[in-house]
Amino acid sequence: MGPYAQTDDSHCCRFCPSAPACGSSRYTLALLSSYGFFVVYSLRVNLSVAMVDMLNNTHQSNHNHSGTVCPGRADPAVRKHNHTASVYNWDSETQGWILGSFFYGYILTQVPGGYLAGRFGPKWLMGFGILGTVIFTLLTPVAADLGAGYLIAVRVLEGIGEGVTFPAMYTMWAAWAPPLERSRLLTISYIGAQLGTVISLPVSGEIIFYLDWTYVFYIFGAVGLVWFVLWAFFAFDSPNTHPRISEQERLYITSSLKNELSTSASNIPWRSIVTSMPLLAIVVAHFSYNWTFYTLLTLLPTYMSDILGFSIQQNGFLSALPYLGCAVVAVLSGQIADYLRETRKYRTVIVRKSFTLIGMIGPAVFLVAAGYTGCDYTLAVTFLTISSSLGGVSASGFNINHLDIAPSYAGILLGITNTFATIPGMVGPVIARALTQQNTIEEWQIVFYIAAAIDLFGAIFYAVFGKGTVQSWAIHTSFSHAD
Repeated sequence: MGPYAQTDDSHCCRFCPSAPACGSSRYTLALLSSYGFFVVYSLRVNLSVAMVDMLNNTHQSNHNHSGTVCPGRADPAVRKHNHTASVYNWDSETQGWILGSFFYGYILTQVPGGYLAGRFGPKWLMGFGILGTVIFTLLTPVAADLGAGYLIAVRVLEGIGEGVTFPAMYTMWAAWAPPLERSRLLTISYIGAQLGTVISLPVSGEIIFYLDWTYVFYIFGAVGLVWFVLWAFFAFDSPNTHPRISEQERLYITSSLKNELSTSASNIPWRSIVTSMPLLAIVVAHFSYNWTFYTLLTLLPTYMSDILGFSIQQNGFLSALPYLGCAVVAVLSGQIADYLRETRKYRTVIVRKSFTLIGMIGPAVFLVAAGYTGCDYTLAVTFLTISSSLGGVSASGFNINHLDIAPSYAGILLGITNTFATIPGMVGPVIARALTQQNTIEEWQIVFYIAAAIDLFGAIFYAVFGKGTVQSWAIHTSFSHAD
C-alpha cells in the first residue's frame, strides 16, 4: 500500500496536530486486525497439513509407485500415532476437491464484501465473517466423519465467511488511517496473514504429532474465538464512533482525512473500469501469480510427505519456510520500490513492471528446477523456498498497481481482481491432484511446468499492457495524483 502514502494527498495533514502512536486507538486497530488476519490464514491453511494425517496410509500406498518416490526421512522423535482420530480412504481427486472447496465460497463474497462494509459497517462484517469461519472450523472433524461431501460444504462456508475480510478491512482503514501513516498501519495489519501461514503450518505439524489432527481445528478455532471477543470490545467503525479514543487522536485522524476523495456510489464509471486494459493486465498477472501460490499453499505439505518423505512434524516446519521467505522479501521489496519512486529516478510503471517480472519469472524458474532435484531433499526445499520468496517481490509490482491507476476506486478494483485471482485456488488443486494420481516425481513435474507457464504468460501480459499513471476515467477535477 506504500504508493498511496507517496501521493500528494500528504499536504492534507501537514499542519494537523499529530497524535502519539504508542497506545493509540489506530495502532490498537492495526494490531487487532493483524491478529484477525492471522486467524483467517491459520484457518485457511491448517487443513493442508492435517490432510496428510487424515488419509489412510495403507490405502494410499497401494496407489503409489514407491520406486519413484523418495525414501522416508529419519524422524528424530519416535512417532506414537494416536489412533483415536479417524482416517479416510479419499483418492487424490477427492483430496483436490476438498482442498480447493474453500475458494468456491471465498470468491462469492469478494465484491459484495466491499458493498456490505459500506452499507452496514466494516466492524461487524469483519467480526461475524471470521466468527462464522471459526465455528465451521470447529465442526470440521464432525463433517469429515460424515463424509467428504460434508467436509467440502463446511469448507465452502468457511470461504464465504473469509471472503468479506479484506474488503471490510480496506473500508475500515479508509476511515482510520491518516495518509502519512497508511503504509505503516496497513503493513502491520496485513502482515498477520503471512504470519498466520508461517506459524500455523509448523504448529499444526506439532499438534498432529503430539495429539491428533482433530486438535488442529479445535486449537486454532479457540484462538479465533478469543480474537472475536477482543474485536467486539476494542474495534470500532470510525474514530467518531470510538468511545475511548483521545480527542487529540480523533481530531488528528479526521482532519487529516477531511480532504480525502470520497467516491459516490452513483457515479462509479463501471463501463470504463470493466473495459480498462491496465486493469485487465493486473487481473491476468494476479490470476497467474495465484495459480502458483495457491497450488503450493494447498499441496506443498502433500508433496513434502508423498514425494520427499518428510514426517508430519518435519513437514509443517519445511512447508512454512517458503512463506517466511515470501513475507521477508515482500517487506524489503516494498521499501526498495518506494525508495526508487521517491528518488524520481524511475517512473512508477517501470518499478511496477520490473518488480512483477522478477516476482513471477523468478518463481517459475525455481519451481521447475525443484521438480528436477530428484531425492536431493536439501536442494528441493531450497528451490521451493527461493521460488516462493521471489514471489514476494511482486507485492510491490502488480499487487498494489490498483492504487496507481485509480486511487479513488482502488477498493472496487481490488474486489474485481481478487475475484478472478481466487479461481486458481478453486481449480489449481483439483487439476494438480488429478494429474498426480500415482504420486510420481514425473507427474509433479507436469504440475510445476503448468504453474510456471501460467506465471510466465501473466508476467509478459502485464509487462506489455500495465500502466503506472491514473487513468482518465478515475480523474476528478478536484484531484491530482503525483506520478
